[in-house]
Amino acid sequence: MRIDVIGRDVKITDDLRLHAERKGEKLPRYFDRTQLITFTIFKKDSVNYTAECLVDVEGHEDFVANADDPNIKAAIDHAVQRATRQIKDFKEKLKATR
Repeated sequence: MRIDVIGRDVKITDDLRLHAERKGEKLPRYFDRTQLITFTIFKKDSVNYTAECLVDVEGHEDFVANADDPNIKAAIDHAVQRATRQIKDFKEKLKATR
C-alpha cells in the first residue's frame, strides 16, 4: 500500500507528510484491500485549509473524504475520520449481502 501527500499552493513539510502517513496507515485496518491513499491539501480561502483523502480499494470506486479547518493537521484528521466511516459502512454492507 502506498500513501501520497500532495500540496496545491501549500508546502508539504516533512512533519506534515509524516502526520498524514501515520493517519493513513490506520485505514487498511478497516478494509484490507486498500491499495493507495492520496492526501491532497490546499488552501481553501485566507483562513481555512482543505484536506482531501482519496482511498483506492480493490473492487470498489474510490472513497473520497474532504474536511476544512484552519489547522492543516486537524483537517487531515477530520478527512481520515470521514474516510474511516465510509469504509466501515461499506464493509458492513458487504457483510450484510453475504
